[in-house]
Amino acid sequence: MLFPVIMAGGHGTRLWPLSRQQYPKQFLPLLDASLSMLQATIKRLEGLDTPQPLLICNEEHRFLAAEQVRQLGIRQAQIMLEPVGRNTAPAIALAALFAGEQADDAVLLALPADHAIEDVAAFHAAVNAALPLAQAGKLVTFGIPPTRAETGYGYLRRGAAIEGTSGFEVAQFIEKPDRARAETYLAAGGYDWNSGIFMFQAKRYLQELARFQPEVLAASQAALEGCERDLDFIRLDADAFAACPDISVDYGVMEHTLDAAMVPLEVGWSDVGSWSALAVQLGQDEGGNTLRGDVLTEQVGNCLIHAESRLVAALGVTDLVIVETSDAVLVARKNKEQELKRLVAQLDAQGRQEHITHRECYRPWGKFDAIDSGKRYQVKRITVNPGASLSLQMHHHRAEHWVVVSGTARVTQGDQTRLLTENQSVYIPVGQRHALENPGKIPLELIEVQSGAYLGEDDIVRFEDSYGRKT
Repeated sequence: MLFPVIMAGGHGTRLWPLSRQQYPKQFLPLLDASLSMLQATIKRLEGLDTPQPLLICNEEHRFLAAEQVRQLGIRQAQIMLEPVGRNTAPAIALAALFAGEQADDAVLLALPADHAIEDVAAFHAAVNAALPLAQAGKLVTFGIPPTRAETGYGYLRRGAAIEGTSGFEVAQFIEKPDRARAETYLAAGGYDWNSGIFMFQAKRYLQELARFQPEVLAASQAALEGCERDLDFIRLDADAFAACPDISVDYGVMEHTLDAAMVPLEVGWSDVGSWSALAVQLGQDEGGNTLRGDVLTEQVGNCLIHAESRLVAALGVTDLVIVETSDAVLVARKNKEQELKRLVAQLDAQGRQEHITHRECYRPWGKFDAIDSGKRYQVKRITVNPGASLSLQMHHHRAEHWVVVSGTARVTQGDQTRLLTENQSVYIPVGQRHALENPGKIPLELIEVQSGAYLGEDDIVRFEDSYGRKT
């Protein structure tokens, strides 16, 4: 049985400020306005003989993942939640253990959630070509024939062809090279980009993991044995998983096994790992520019300009990445974008929030937009989906004033519940238990004004919650 697992961890810092910790690139519609990267990955499996995929994501992204799966019409999702990120070797170990419980002959197809693949038919053909190799005990990775001297990817050096198949032995795994070495690989031939897509028998992977990374296997087994089912979620034992080493499947297993094989994957692939890579996928105009949103240019060449919330005008510039969001603007040379993590690290060191969350934040009940804030006050525009509700909660440090803009609100204050409609308002004092629900058929829109000494999102004490949240 071919068992797909989609790895949706990671924060996509090289696509900041669009991608952020609480809303990373795999959940963004970067290439298709109607589908996120995750949704496109799930739909790419259509036509293969597989069950519904196992999705592995961070605990903090659980409701994003669940909602995006629901939008695809998948009603019985299998979403495994990592309490902390521990890289791909443990994630695939969890998937192998889980799949092995379903079928002894399970073959994993491990896919990152944030890749672009243009030729789905060719992708299916490569998967089917790799299946006999995996069933024979090989640990298969997929290599991308290079089209340029790329320094942002790892490489695979092809070994001998495997008789009777379209695969090759893997002679060497190579870390991201410098420009000179990348050009040498391109000229020499026989080198492929490492796609990060894998296929192998679940039990075969676990055998090699036990041999090379026994601590990863032990921690993953303990984490899964202590798991709990919660709605669509599989919640791992947090303490057991936190003890797991942080290591990639390449470092942990693939570089050590004697059974590594590679199948070429010529499908128009990209990991969309940088703004330049995204520009290639989106296409350029006659001036080499990729423009999205409200953008005005004059004498501009080879630039990616993304405007999200206002007009961005550029004059007389070349080779730039300009990305505007409601709370941040990035201006960078294209040849420096691989160093974007340094800027994000500065944000973290300064205790800022722009790398963690967008001004507009999504919740399982809807979303809010932090319109304005200052000393002792904050203003939000809140949208509650039809039939959804916020938890019964209270705050130790802030009071709230709600004004309904449109729709109907069912508001609970202490022991009293009442309905509010457009232009009506309510005041929630500090320490009062309260809840908000949209009983109507249209979204509920309201303005919330918070006031108090501390306005952090962690000042919430929940008493009842439809979504199983405690904090």
